Amino acid sequence: MKTSQDHSLRQHLLYVLKGGGAHAKFEDVMGDFPAKLRGQKVSGLPYTAWMLLEHIRIAQRDILEFSRDRKHVSPEWPAAYWPGEAPPNRAAWTGSIKNFQRDLRAIEALVANPKTNLYAPLPWGEPQQTVLREALLVADHNAYHLGQMVALRRLLGAWKE
Repeated sequence: MKTSQDHSLRQHLLYVLKGGGAHAKFEDVMGDFPAKLRGQKVSGLPYTAWMLLEHIRIAQRDILEFSRDRKHVSPEWPAAYWPGEAPPNRAAWTGSIKNFQRDLRAIEALVANPKTNLYAPLPWGEPQQTVLREALLVADHNAYHLGQMVALRRLLGAWKE
């Protein structure tokens, strides 16, 4: 692939990872989530804001570590990917947000690094598992669950248009 095409692809990936285009940005969705609503369920939905936040943090961390460490062992599915309904305290919520953002920056750095071969199969994964595929998986997974978070906030009366 030509250098300009490679650069262009990396820029497009970074745009999507950061919530560009039709995707909601993490900070816009999570930034001012009311503390009293973080563990609250609404009728018809099986999750709370805390469950969604922790789920995307855990899944993103798992994908990041898988992408850069052949010795990484994924958490047990599904139990280790879904926490209890409410954050144990305010610090847990804040920590989860900070850790999500830290890991997203690490994925962005991996994608942005021209030394990262986006197309090479990860030697410890299946043949289709490349950094490109894993970055797209992060973007897709985060966008999906952030959309759920927006719907939850609307149902809780905590979303500003």
